[in-house]
Amino acid sequence: MNPILEVKNIHKNYANHVALKDVSLVVEPQKIFGLLGPNGAGKTSLIRIINQITGPDKGEVLFNGEHLAPKHVDFIGYLPEERGLYKKMSVGEQVMYLAQLKGLKKADAKAKLLQWFKKFEIENWWDKKVEELSKGMQQKVQFIVTVLHEPKLLILDEPFSGFDPINAQLIKNEILELRDKGATIIFSTHNMGSVEELCDNIALINKAEKLLDGSVKDIRKQYKSNTYHITFKGNLMGFTNALWAGAELLDKKSDGEVHSVTVKLLHQNKPNDLLQAVLSTAEILSFQEVVPSMNDIFISVVENKTTLNTQSTFTE
Repeated sequence: MNPILEVKNIHKNYANHVALKDVSLVVEPQKIFGLLGPNGAGKTSLIRIINQITGPDKGEVLFNGEHLAPKHVDFIGYLPEERGLYKKMSVGEQVMYLAQLKGLKKADAKAKLLQWFKKFEIENWWDKKVEELSKGMQQKVQFIVTVLHEPKLLILDEPFSGFDPINAQLIKNEILELRDKGATIIFSTHNMGSVEELCDNIALINKAEKLLDGSVKDIRKQYKSNTYHITFKGNLMGFTNALWAGAELLDKKSDGEVHSVTVKLLHQNKPNDLLQAVLSTAEILSFQEVVPSMNDIFISVVENKTTLNTQSTFTE
């Protein structure tokens, strides 16, 4: 299956600021793609290029194998981080206007909007002024308008900003359902909390450069540190001595006769080697591999890149 979106060697400068430097991405259809990075990393600049709000200085973008063109706007839905609704208009008047801008006929727009309003249990908002709604309520309305024309590609920039946990979960469920129905979603965020729950693939951008990309599963596997968390009953000193040179004790906690330790394997040793070494001194209650979170990986990669750049500067 061909990618729905290909970003090839994109460069973008604003005056003396480098926003994107040789960034390439491939977004597969019917996947949730996490575009990650701290504020100012270049995520929004890339999104603006995909939406044809601005153009790249170098490089190209392909949509379904074709060079990105004005006709592709109809197949893209964009929810910007900075929300924008006309505060003096009624909600119903506002969403009807925006739906028709998306190319929907008036009758079709009204029918689809009423379905969504019923689904979100907001039917009584239709005649309210936008300014009467809270930030979260306005975001619900704008989310509906973004997905109403059933775009092939959805770009959601910080879609959970300002939502309480219940409404954030509501939007998460809708995103997953949209993907299952055939949509492809680019989910831009600097918050790692929802990445592992939602994203199939991710790319990490920092200071205008892509630092890594791939499937969430493969990236977490790549950054594993051969570390294990073990809970056991027995003599803690005996357990520690049994490790000998095959493993390093990183952390330990005790609650009565139950001990919890974190151990890093050394010298190509395997989990079975560790278990065989300690079984004579401990009754193992749990044994679990410590897999780094995306937040841990994010911090590690960004800090490592910063360190490398600093060292390079000193060397020069």
